[in-house]
Amino acid sequence: QVQLVESGGGLVQPGDSLRLSCVASGFTLAAHAIAWFRQAPGKEREGVSCISKADRKTYYADSVKGRFTMSRDDTKDTVYLQMNSLKPEDTAVYYCARDVGSYCQDSYYYAGWYDYWGQGTQVTVSS
Repeated sequence: QVQLVESGGGLVQPGDSLRLSCVASGFTLAAHAIAWFRQAPGKEREGVSCISKADRKTYYADSVKGRFTMSRDDTKDTVYLQMNSLKPEDTAVYYCARDVGSYCQDSYYYAGWYDYWGQGTQVTVSS
């Protein structure tokens, strides 16, 4: 069955870095765009980033642009989110999600484009 498993979260200080991983199984990762979302307590889920098939196009939310980098290694069935210069407002549960298609939509932040989600990994940025 299709599975997405996130890891790499943790408690860090402002300015630190983390790399999240999303390991895919049960389908051909290379055929799908993948996105990262996050949800902070009391807030709506937010689209963070999306990467298309074969790295053709990558989108970032304005709030993370220049600090976060999304990448993929289809040979390892893994998608990554490198997060640098972390801020307290980055604190959230981070989820990866499989796009129904191969390419990110301009509206990649719309949850309806995604059919499978991971269980999430907690990122806490605090001094």
